[in-house]
Amino acid sequence: MTAKVKAPAADGAQAPSPPQSAAGKGMFGLPTATALVIGSVIGTGVFALPTALAPYGPISLVAFVLVTVGALALAFTFGALSKRVRGSGGPYVYARDAFGDFAGFLNAWSYWITAWAGNAAIVVAWVGYVEVFWNTGHAKAWSIAIAMVGLWIPAIINLSGVRNMAITQIVTTVLKFVPLLFMATVGLLFVKAHNFGAFNASGTSASAAISAAAAIALFSYLGIETASVAAGRVRDPQRNVGRATILGTVGCAIVYILGTVTVFGTVSNAALQTSTAPFTDSANAIFGGRWAGQAVAVAAIVSGLGALIGWTLIVAEMPMAAAKDRLFPAAFGRTRKGVPAFGIISSTLLASVLTAVSYSQFEKVFTTLVLLSVVTAVIPYIFSAGAQLYWLLARGRQTRWPHLLRDCGVSATALAFSFWSLAGSGYQAVYYGLFCLLLGLPVYIWLKAARHEYGESPVLAAGEPPVPRAATGPRRPAAAQKTPAAPTT
Repeated sequence: MTAKVKAPAADGAQAPSPPQSAAGKGMFGLPTATALVIGSVIGTGVFALPTALAPYGPISLVAFVLVTVGALALAFTFGALSKRVRGSGGPYVYARDAFGDFAGFLNAWSYWITAWAGNAAIVVAWVGYVEVFWNTGHAKAWSIAIAMVGLWIPAIINLSGVRNMAITQIVTTVLKFVPLLFMATVGLLFVKAHNFGAFNASGTSASAAISAAAAIALFSYLGIETASVAAGRVRDPQRNVGRATILGTVGCAIVYILGTVTVFGTVSNAALQTSTAPFTDSANAIFGGRWAGQAVAVAAIVSGLGALIGWTLIVAEMPMAAAKDRLFPAAFGRTRKGVPAFGIISSTLLASVLTAVSYSQFEKVFTTLVLLSVVTAVIPYIFSAGAQLYWLLARGRQTRWPHLLRDCGVSATALAFSFWSLAGSGYQAVYYGLFCLLLGLPVYIWLKAARHEYGESPVLAAGEPPVPRAATGPRRPAAAQKTPAAPTT
C-alpha cells in the first residue's frame, strides 16, 4: 500500500483566517489596512529613536534617508508579492511559495521572534514616556510593572475580537500621527544649527557610522509588511494590500525624517544622548515650560499602545498561517472570536519575560532589543525580496523589458538594502539573532517527523515503491493562493 502525505488544508485554496471571512465580516478595508501599517510602524520607537541615533550625530540623518529608500523598495516589493500570492502570512507564504517548506518555516519562526522581541522594545520606549508623569526616578521594579501593563492591555483588546482591534487602531493612529506631523513641520522653524553638534560624533569612519545608524533606523520601519501579513483579513487584498503598504510607508517616512531633524536641532547632542523622552525635551525647548512636552508624552503613550495593539495581532497572524500548513505547532492555528488566542497569549508572555530580563541585564535596553529585532526581521525581508527577484527572472519573460528591468531593480535594491542592514547590526546582535533563529531547527524536525516526511517527501515503509510527486499534494501554502502566471516560452 502506498504511503501518502496528507495534503495541506484546502489543497492550495485560499483559507480564510476568521470563520466569518466568507461573509465579509471581521475584515477591514483600505483605511484600516493603512492604519495597521502606520500604527505598527509608528510606535514609541520613533519617539525614542533620536536618543539611540544621537551618539552618531547628524550623519545618522544620512542613514535615515538611505533606510527610507530601502524601506520604499521593500514596500513596493511586498505590494507586488501580495498581488501574486494571496492570503495571510506575508513573508512566510512568499518564501514558502518560492523556496519550499524549510524556507517558509524559517521565515515564520524568525518573524515570530521579531514580533514579540519588537514588542519588548516598543514597550521599553513606551515606559520612558509614561515615566514623564510617574516613576520619574526610573526605579527598575516599577518600570517593569509599567511595561507589563503596556504589554497586556493590547493583548486583552486583541482577544476581545478583530472589530475592537480595528477601531482602536484607527483612533490611536490619528491621535499619534497629528502631533508627530506638527513636530515635523512647525518644529522645523525652531531648529538651531549649534544643537546638531559634530556631524560624525561616533569616532569611527563615516561608512561605519552610517551602517551602524542605519541598523537602528531600520527598526523605525519594521511593520511596513503588516498589511501583507494580515492580507487574509483585508477586503480586496490584491488592490488594498499594496496600496496600504506604500501609503503607510510614505506617510511614516515624512514624519520620521523631518521629526528627527526637529529633535536634533532643538535639543543639544549631549542632552539628547541621555534623554529618555527626546520628543518631550524637544517640545519643551520649542515652547518653554513643561506643558508642551507633557502633551507630546501623552501622544507617545497613545502611539505606543496603538503600535502594541497592531503588533500583538501580527505576532500571532503569521504563526497561524504556518500552523494551517502544519509548519508551526497546531495550537497557533486555533482561534477565538476570529483571533489566534494561543499565539497572542504565548507571544505576550515571551515579550514580558524578555522585557523583565532586559531591564536587569542590559544597560542600553532599547538599543539592544532594537538590534535583535532588526536582525530577525531582516531575514524575512531577504527571503521576500529574493522570492520576488527569483520569480521575475524565472517567470517574468513575458513582461515588457522596461517593466521587467524596473521591477528587478526595485527587488534587487530591497535585497541589497536588507543585507546592508544585517551587516550594520553588529556582531553581538547577529550572534543573538542567529542563535534564536537556529533554535527553530529542533521544532522543524519535530513537526516534519510528526508528518512522517523527510525533506519534501513522505517516509516510506521498507519495500514500498516511491510516491509520485503529484501524490504528495501541492507545496503551495494552504493560506496562500497564487494567481495564474502569464505563460512563458
